[in-house]
This record gives sequence, C-alpha cells and structure tokens, in this order.
Amino acid sequence: MVAAGLLGLAPLAASSAAAPDPSEAQIEVAASAAVVELVPVQPVSNVTAPITDEIAGPSSPQETVLGRGSASYYAARFDGRRTASGERFDNAQMTAAHRTLPFGSLVRVTNTANGRSVVVRITDRGPFTRGRLIDVTRAAAEELGLVARGHGDVELALIAD
Repeated sequence: MVAAGLLGLAPLAASSAAAPDPSEAQIEVAASAAVVELVPVQPVSNVTAPITDEIAGPSSPQETVLGRGSASYYAARFDGRRTASGERFDNAQMTAAHRTLPFGSLVRVTNTANGRSVVVRITDRGPFTRGRLIDVTRAAAEELGLVARGHGDVELALIAD
C-alpha cells in the first residue's frame, strides 16, 4: 500500500461486509503485492550527433519581424511602367512596394487570416493609400489569398541572408 500512496493513488478500501468476497480479497492482495520502483532519469551528456543537412535541413536565413498591417495589390494599369527603383513593373513577379525599406530587400509577407506567406523583393515606393503597409503584385496577392477582398491583414518579416 505504500507504493500506491507514493504514486498519489488511494489504497483499496476495506470491505464493510462481515465476510469479504474472495475475489475482492485476491484483488486487494494482488494490488498490495505490486512493487513500484521509481528511477531518476540522468541527463546524457556524452552523446553527440553530427549535424548534417539531412537532420537540420538547409541553413535558413534570419528574419526580423517588422510588424503587422494591411496589404493591397497593384492594379493592372501599372504593368510595364517603371518603378521607383528603375525596374519595369511586372504583375506576374513576386515584388512589392514599401515606403522605407531599401530596394532589393527581401520580405516575407504572411496573411494572418490563413497563414499563407510569400517572399517578395522591394522594387517600388508606396503604398500611397492611408493605412496600408505594403503593396504586392497580383501574383503575390493570389498566393496570399488577397485578391477576393483586394486587401488583407499581413505580418512582414525582413529576410537577411
């Protein structure tokens, strides 16, 4: 019964009947005869496994969370025009406009509603609509699931190699 008490179990109650049932007596005897031994677990410090690409995967770049806000996407009329960086805008590419990030910055844009994310390259300035944090191309908006509403809440993370 001591082992049951150590494990936080209540001991079997004694029967209130004058003559106990033989099957209950056998169960009580079997339970009281059980021995439980608790062995402390020792940390293993001498085991080292080599870290390989198969185990750890390819090295992942560092990401710095920039914050949350609203994202929208470029209208088709901008396709082919020059961006602020001098590149021609292509709605089929994974690029974006941000007010302050340097051109060429890689940014992970994650839709907070559905968890989808894409990596875009900053090539333009904007958005110039109040309350918007970033404008992405139509291709990026489709991947993120923003096309139906035209905008959505996102989280931005700057990717540094």
